[in-house]
Amino acid sequence: MCGIIGYIGEKPAMPILIDGLRRLEYRGYDSAGVAVMEDSISIHKTIGRIADLEDVIPSSSFGTMGIAHTRWATHGSVTQENAHPHLSMDESIAVVHNGIIENAGNLRKRLIETGIEFRSETDTEVIVHLISREIEAGMVLLEAVRRTLMLLRGTWGIAVMMNGTEEVICARNGSPLVIGIGEGEMYISSDPHPLSSHTSRVIFLDDGDIAAISRSGVETHRIDGPTDHMVVTIEDQWGDSDLGDYPHFMLKEIYEQPEAIRQCISGRTLVSDGNARLGGLSMSAKRLRLLSHVRLIGCGTALHAAQVGRLAIEHLARVPSFAHVASEFRNNDPVIDPKAAYFAVSQSGETADTLAAVKAIQMKDAEVMGVINVVASSIARQCGQGVYIHSGPEQSVASTKAFTNMVAALNLFALQIGRARDMPRTTGRAMVKALRDLPVQVQSIIEDEAPYSDAVEIVKDASSVLFLGRGFSAPVAREGALKLMELAYIPCLAYPAGEMKHGPIALLEEGSPVVVIAPDDGHRDKTISNIEECKARGARIILIHTEGDVIAEHGDVCFTIPSTEESLSPMLSVVPLQFLAYYTALALNRDVDRPRNLAKSVTVE
Repeated sequence: MCGIIGYIGEKPAMPILIDGLRRLEYRGYDSAGVAVMEDSISIHKTIGRIADLEDVIPSSSFGTMGIAHTRWATHGSVTQENAHPHLSMDESIAVVHNGIIENAGNLRKRLIETGIEFRSETDTEVIVHLISREIEAGMVLLEAVRRTLMLLRGTWGIAVMMNGTEEVICARNGSPLVIGIGEGEMYISSDPHPLSSHTSRVIFLDDGDIAAISRSGVETHRIDGPTDHMVVTIEDQWGDSDLGDYPHFMLKEIYEQPEAIRQCISGRTLVSDGNARLGGLSMSAKRLRLLSHVRLIGCGTALHAAQVGRLAIEHLARVPSFAHVASEFRNNDPVIDPKAAYFAVSQSGETADTLAAVKAIQMKDAEVMGVINVVASSIARQCGQGVYIHSGPEQSVASTKAFTNMVAALNLFALQIGRARDMPRTTGRAMVKALRDLPVQVQSIIEDEAPYSDAVEIVKDASSVLFLGRGFSAPVAREGALKLMELAYIPCLAYPAGEMKHGPIALLEEGSPVVVIAPDDGHRDKTISNIEECKARGARIILIHTEGDVIAEHGDVCFTIPSTEESLSPMLSVVPLQFLAYYTALALNRDVDRPRNLAKSVTVE
């Protein structure tokens, strides 16, 4: 992990590569590097930001072929030596790689026995030395790469270039690669976004593909022979990354949530019929009526949205539903029922564990639908149908508006199932109205002069923070805990409020922060009891509640949200938690948009 960019053409490669790396920054990284073919391969690597890399690049770089990489450490610590690209011993071959080589340890030992000296701790360096060995045996670069890949076990997206050649070889197995086609020039990228300012014509490589890229075009092969690929035209919906007047992308993206929700529900609600229409789903009313159950699969924030979606489907449609951790799902030998509906929930559409779960379900002859933000992403293409959430680009590593839009999309689906079954039209109309009211309600929370500074004072120096919620608020508690951990690096624990006495209460002492999400949803009395149990141990309560609710008197610091339908309340109650994480991170001088050790697109399992 995390991002690859490559270029071959007539223009100086360096500016194109640096611009591409900037467009890949949203994926997260800890180091970066670039290799450009001058008279020979010229390589530059740094720890830190792309701006730091620019500082070490000479202004006299005019090479017209190069590869570049942003790294998120998987094998080896964060050092300049471990940053990509990696070179062969004679420095004639350069490689960048996303993924994990599972048998790198054994291959490394064998190479060392033959006299190879390693410069890094990475699994990637094994690849370049194996390619070099094949070149020494008389193979051309394409064949050397093909033979090397046959020795590897794991996942890869790689790009390779060599002195004396006018081509870049790239290959994919489990880690996405896209080839951009220009006039007399070609591009390589981990996703389509960095290519959008250069071309709209692309080829998506499939697992097992190898491509030889030259100025005149591209030849694609399988590891075991040639193949053809369709050139597709894509539309970039992301545009340039622009902070505008905001200090951080995360704050900008919190403020963009009202408009993002409008985009998600626009054209998808039928007011008079009290129904929803999701054009990306090829599910007839009959199939919706006969669904045996629904399974939703995701990781991180997407998992929390799936957990809300599970509750919404059961609440509105009365269909048994389950939310699964993607990394666990396929390893647990799941029973796959073709009469069920399966959803893969992912902001990036590239999450490796979720993609693997999709393939596992499809191998058992069941359809999977995506709930995705990024058009033409790997999961979107693998599923072939689903719901785009239309939240727009998220540049901050910590997800905000994608969560609210995933929850909105899953509520639309729950409404569509419910109306195909036994939900009365009046109930559907009330739900449609509540959905259409959401943008204004979220805007009111954003504009509220809430006491965030008081809440920050309670949590910023805490050794841990406990988050509690019931029903639809339990996944929101998990999302709030995740955000505070991601941004402020404070250990957080999220539990259903009713489980507090089964362990978490042991953590409470004088001054312990407890964040309670308690909208007016019928659970008030039990939640008040939990709050008082916390306060009896000296805890300080940060409370999120519905406007005008008497529960407010039980909180030390309170944030109010408007009243809405129960299944939509997470889209409102999560906003104060996003602000709390943001302002706490600022108070602790954290890097809000690029928190340590995190990546936006987790493309390894």
